[in-house]
Amino acid sequence: MGEEMNNKQVILNNYVKASVKESDMSLRTSKIQLKIPSGCDGAVLVKNLYLSCDPYMLSRMKKLEGHYVASYTPDSPITGYGVSKVLDSSHPNFKTGELVWGGTGWEEYSLIKDPSLLFKVQDKDLPLSYYTGILGMPGMTAYVGFFELCSPKKGETVYVSAASGAVGQLVGQFAKTAGCYVVGSAGSKEKVDLLKNKFGFDDAFNYKEEQDYNAALKRYFPDGIDIYFENVGGKMLEAVLNNMKLFGRVAVCGMISQYSLEQPEGVHNLSNLITKRVRMEGFIVSDHYHLYPKFLEMVVPLIKEGKITYVEDIAEGIESAPGALVGLFSGRNVGKQVVAVARE
Repeated sequence: MGEEMNNKQVILNNYVKASVKESDMSLRTSKIQLKIPSGCDGAVLVKNLYLSCDPYMLSRMKKLEGHYVASYTPDSPITGYGVSKVLDSSHPNFKTGELVWGGTGWEEYSLIKDPSLLFKVQDKDLPLSYYTGILGMPGMTAYVGFFELCSPKKGETVYVSAASGAVGQLVGQFAKTAGCYVVGSAGSKEKVDLLKNKFGFDDAFNYKEEQDYNAALKRYFPDGIDIYFENVGGKMLEAVLNNMKLFGRVAVCGMISQYSLEQPEGVHNLSNLITKRVRMEGFIVSDHYHLYPKFLEMVVPLIKEGKITYVEDIAEGIESAPGALVGLFSGRNVGKQVVAVARE
C-alpha cells in the first residue's frame, strides 16, 4: 500500500441555473493512497501543481443533455485542465516523476483512470504554469481558431473580443506575427493598456465605455473587419456582423456574455452572413489536438525569442480555486487565471 494522504478537493454542491457563486462549491478533505490500486490498469496517479480556470467549466456545472462535454456530478470533485506530476503509473506511456498537462481533478491528488487527455510537458525551460495557458488548451484554441479556421493574410483587419483573456491575448499576438492589423476590446483601462503596450495590438477599447458597439467598430475599422475571433456573443456579435467585410471569417470560440444568462440573447442580423458571404464557424479545441506538435514548433521559438508574451493571474492554494473561477465571469482576472496548488 502507498502512503495515505489528506486530499483537499473542490466539490460542486448542486447544479447551477445561470451564474455561478462561490457558495455553489465547497472544499472537502478526503483520504487517498499514493499508489494505484491493484487491477487498475492503464491509470495514472498524479500530484496536481496548477489548475486552469476556464469559462467552459460553467456549462459543466449545469444539468445539460447532449452537450459536447458531460455535466459535472453534484457532491463530487469538479474536473478541468491542469499541470501535474506523475506519482505512480500503470500506463505504458507515463512514468513516475514525469510532468504532464491535461484533464485532471480539482484536488491535490488525482487518480486518472483514462489518461487519453494527458500530454507530456515537452519543454521544462518555460514556466510550468504556461501549460495551463499558452502551451496548453488556450494556446491551442487561439492557434486553431485563428490559423486553421480563419486562414489570415498579411494586411487583413482582425478584431478580438475579450482580448486580454487566456485566448484573446494570444490571438492578437498571432495576428501581428501574420502581418495583420488588430484591435481588441476588454473591460477596464488596465486591460486596454495591456493590449496596446504589452501585447502589441494596434489599438484597443474598453467596451464598458461604449454606448454603441456598432459605432465603436466603425470607428476602429472604417473599411470593415476581415477576421473576428468571437469570445463574447450577444450584442457584440450583432455589431460585428454589421461591420464585416465581404468574404470575412468568424471563428466562434466562446460567448462569455451569455453563459450566466438563464435566457440567452438572440442575434437578429444573421442575414449579413449571406449578403457579405461571411463564413462563421464554431470549433472545439479537443477535435484538433493532433496539431499540438505543429503548434509547439511555431509557438515555443516565439516565446523564447520574446516575440510573444503571456500574462497570468495566479491565485495561491486550492482554497482560492472557487473564487478564482467565479471571478472569470465578472472580469476580475487580468490575463490567464491559474490556481497554484503546489509548486512541485
